[in-house]
Amino acid sequence: MKLLLEQDVKGTGKKGEIVDVSDGYARNFLLPRKLATPADAQAINAASIQKSAAAHKKFQAGLAARELAKQLEGAVITVKAKVGENGHLFGAITGKEIAVAIAEQKQVEIDKKKIALADPIRALGEYTVRVSLYENTFAQVKVIVDKC
Repeated sequence: MKLLLEQDVKGTGKKGEIVDVSDGYARNFLLPRKLATPADAQAINAASIQKSAAAHKKFQAGLAARELAKQLEGAVITVKAKVGENGHLFGAITGKEIAVAIAEQKQVEIDKKKIALADPIRALGEYTVRVSLYENTFAQVKVIVDKC
């Protein structure tokens, strides 16, 4: 029996796929639990429309991310921090502080998880930080840590 999966089913397929399963599996498991619907012409057409809409949305998100990468590439962000006598910071500069500084200085909202820091910044100076904006779309941002 041909079915259109409404949800991911382990061992059978992913949401939106048309699968051929045994009649008993379809009648006794997939259909009662609303995991699949019979694959008639209308359901197949609806699935193809959803796939094309999702692909278009993903393409648009990629374009927006590339534009944002152009805007952020080479940007200089200044972060103020309290400094001790020997030049070491009280605490550390993390992705959260850098994300807040980017939002304030460039008016661009970046998730703190998208900012790649090997280790938190613990001293004054200039650092190059990689910001992940989308799949395979990155921007290099220069962060200057200065005392307040």
